[in-house]
Amino acid sequence: MTNQSNNGAIRALGIDPGLGTLGYGVVSQLGNLLICESYGVIKTPPKLSLSQRLSCLYSELGTKAREFPPDMVAVEKLFFGRNVTTAEMVWQARGVVLLFAAQLGFEPYEIKPSEVKLAVCGYGNAEKGQVQGMVAHLLGLEKNPSPDDAADALAIAIAGLAMRNYDQNILKGY
Repeated sequence: MTNQSNNGAIRALGIDPGLGTLGYGVVSQLGNLLICESYGVIKTPPKLSLSQRLSCLYSELGTKAREFPPDMVAVEKLFFGRNVTTAEMVWQARGVVLLFAAQLGFEPYEIKPSEVKLAVCGYGNAEKGQVQGMVAHLLGLEKNPSPDDAADALAIAIAGLAMRNYDQNILKGY
């Protein structure tokens, strides 16, 4: 599934993985212009079993991809130090995202939080508010996107586009 009718723009689907709340952001790039097409969250009811919640994430991601066919997928690369239970749930949701991207035919850009901050703010240790402010500025939004998971997904999409541009320039020899 690729985006053939977007006037040469590249459309990125950015994903901030989570089991209870998964953030998504769709950003297109046409030359130097970044365009926010959609963002939000996919929530799964805690009363459902783990497999039902993962299935819900997969299904909803499919709905978003049909509505906004991506040319690439970017997902946050995670690391956790303390809460193993939370980490396990997020890793499982992330696995669904990786499967989803593979089934669309993409090798997703897996981006560390510090790389997202560097791509969006020019500083790998930027605060969350700084990132949200720069996302709003880069996308021409009137206010900072919310909720946080959706704002993070937009930042991930922007970082994914930046990484793709870098890769394309390397292939061209500059």
